[in-house]
Parts: sequence; structure tokens; C-alpha cells
Amino acid sequence: MIPSFVSSLRRARPPVPAPVMLLIGMFTLHTGSALAVTAFAHASPATVTWLRLTWAAVLLLALGGRSLWRAVRAATPRELGAVVILGTASAGMMLFYSEATARIELGAATSIEFLGTLVVAVAAMRRRRELVWIAAAVLGVLCLTRPWQGDLDLAGVGFALAGAVCVVAYIVLTQRVGAGFGAVHGLALAMTVGSLVSAPFGAPAVFTAPDVDLILFTLVIALLFPMVPFLLEMVALQRMGRAAYSTFSSLEPAVSLVMGLVVIGQAPVAVQVVGMALVVVAGVGAARGDRSDRPAVPGPEAARRSRAGEGVPGPSAGPPAEGRDGPVPPAGRGTPEAERAEAPEPSESDRAA
Repeated sequence: MIPSFVSSLRRARPPVPAPVMLLIGMFTLHTGSALAVTAFAHASPATVTWLRLTWAAVLLLALGGRSLWRAVRAATPRELGAVVILGTASAGMMLFYSEATARIELGAATSIEFLGTLVVAVAAMRRRRELVWIAAAVLGVLCLTRPWQGDLDLAGVGFALAGAVCVVAYIVLTQRVGAGFGAVHGLALAMTVGSLVSAPFGAPAVFTAPDVDLILFTLVIALLFPMVPFLLEMVALQRMGRAAYSTFSSLEPAVSLVMGLVVIGQAPVAVQVVGMALVVVAGVGAARGDRSDRPAVPGPEAARRSRAGEGVPGPSAGPPAEGRDGPVPPAGRGTPEAERAEAPEPSESDRAA
């Protein structure tokens, strides 16, 4: 079961440093995103995205085991409704991101979507001077997309901006879902809802002209994201303070640029490198505005004491992990995500698995 595997990672000797796990998760995530771009030559972005969501849902439902169904039966209608809304936002985030990366470069699409994460982080601090980080990120995005050249794909930018809006909703909803479900269960249910929501856009092409190679290829992509990044991120979130976690998460747009170059040959020009640097600096600057040393997500014991009213504060809002391309803790990307917004707290049913 996933919870058992996560516990093994947490107890590993010598322990893998949390920043290393986070960086490995980022590179894995964006390797999957870059590979998904190569699949667009054989199927539409909506079809590839639906297959990824469906594979992830099937794997997580299977690995969740009986404890998942116990958690569903014990949930209130309000908690289940929050999961449905989160899954819908997650599906929108992934669909819009895929449509964007089919039209504009991977690094540019990730940076535009990162604006949603940055807006939430700055708004949470409620200090006007922090708006400078949003201005820096917008300037960086302009350098990445180079609208002055006249060949800017407005549809691609529009899809990425729509994804950024979904990121904002994802961050808020991830925190709400965390009140009733554990990280693993919340992700499994959100992925299932996301698969159902995106089915009208991606499923018809699969059933009318099934491509076995494409179906198996998307299974590999689903393993690269969200499975491996989510497992690594889930452990890292409990070992890092929020400021440190958010600072490392701000490197994600740069990681996306690197993987776009390595995997699919999207080589940036000098002005785009400058733009990426501005986006990363903006993310790091906003993250340093939160100087809390508390873990981004409390460990199981802290979560238990918090629910029992023993005076342990729960996680407060902060930048999520991803923003990105899936509903990971927040993640957070991508999911939330997470990041970025905190991952849902582990539930009693998670610990029983």
C-alpha cells in the first residue's frame, strides 16, 4: 500500500534529504510533462490528459485499498462535495496545461501557470511591498513568450492563464479536502473525479480508434506524474519548514525549462533565460516572505494531536508544491500541489492502511 511505502521512505537510513527528494520529484514530474508533449503528435492533448488521469486514478484506487472505501463511507456530504470540486479544478488545470504545452514552450507554459501559485502566496502575506514579486514574474513571462516578435500563440498563452486560475482554485480546495481525507485518499478521489470530468473531451477518440501503444505510453507518463513525485513530496513536506519548501518549489519553472530542452529539444534563447531567472527570483522572494520554520505539513503525530485539540497548530496557508500539472498535495505542482498549498493531512484511515 502507498502509506506503507511512504512510511518506509520516512524511516530510511541514512535518510534521503528532503530537498533532494523534492528536486527528484520535480525532475520526474517535468520529464512526464515533456514526454506528454511528444504524445500530442499521435493524439489530442485532451485525449492524452484523460488517459493520464485515468491511469493515475486506477493505480491510486487499487493501491488505496479498503481504507479508501472506509474513508469514503465515513465522509460527510460536504467533504465529498469538496473532493468533487477539487477533482474538477484539477482536471481543468491539467487540460489547460496540456493544451498550452501543445502550442507554446514547456518552460513558458509552466511559468505562466506558476503565476497562480505566486498570486496566492503574495495575497496570503497581505503586504503591498510583496507585489514586486508578481511584477517580476510578469516581466519574466513576457521575456519567455516574447510578444514583440509578433508570432506569439495567443491561444497557448490563454490556456496557460486559464490553468493559472485553476491553480488558485486547486490550492484553496486542497486545504479544504485535507480536513476530511488523507493525502493519498484525497489524491485518489480527486484523480477519479478528474478522469470522469475530462472523459467527454478525451475518451471518445480512445474508444473510436484505440491505440494500444499510446495507451501504454500514457501509463508510463502517469507513473512519472503524479505517482513518483507525489510519494516523494509527501515525505519531504513533513521534513521541511514552509519557507524552505516554498523556496525549493520556486525552482520548478526552471526545472521545466531544463526538461523541455533535454527531452524535447526546446532550446531557450538568452532573453528567455533571463525571463526564467526573473520568475524563479520572484518565487524565491515571495517564499522568503514567510519565515515560518514549521513543517509545511505536520507529521502523523502532529496531525493527530491537532485533531484531538492538544494545542498543536495545523498548517497555515502557503505556496503549494505545483502548480502545475496535477492535484498533488500542495500539489501541487502539481498536485496541490501543495504548492504552494499544503497537502491534505493524513487521516485515521490512512494510518490504518
